[in-house]
Amino acid sequence: MRALLQRVSSAKVTVDRRIVAEIGLGLVILLGIGQGDSEEQARYLAEKLASLRIFENSKGKYDLSLIDVKGSAIIVSQFTLYGDAHKGRRPSFSEAARPEIAAPLVDKFAEYLRAQNIPTQTGIFGAHMLVEIQNDGPVTILLEK
Repeated sequence: MRALLQRVSSAKVTVDRRIVAEIGLGLVILLGIGQGDSEEQARYLAEKLASLRIFENSKGKYDLSLIDVKGSAIIVSQFTLYGDAHKGRRPSFSEAARPEIAAPLVDKFAEYLRAQNIPTQTGIFGAHMLVEIQNDGPVTILLEK
């Protein structure tokens, strides 16, 4: 499981010209589910990123978590995080989980994040989404489990 976190001052997800998710301060989480990933990995990553200290305190040090700043999250399922472009010119996505496996794990990840008292929205699994991100910093972190 791979989670690419982007600290944002604001973000929104649009599908078919309709806003389906929108937040202010928080994280956009691009979430890739790989073959063999489990609910345990989803729980671990959700708990880790909720308490990851990547927000600045009053002295400008990364010392505050998403919980501390009372931020929100948007989760966007992104199988392309498992793209492998080592051979040829077209990425292979064979390491990404099939949709029938990935979709429930994305939902479970969102559930675990909400259990950390993080207001959490999601994109629409399998839809073509436009993701607008005001990356703050910029701060972008890759977590894997």
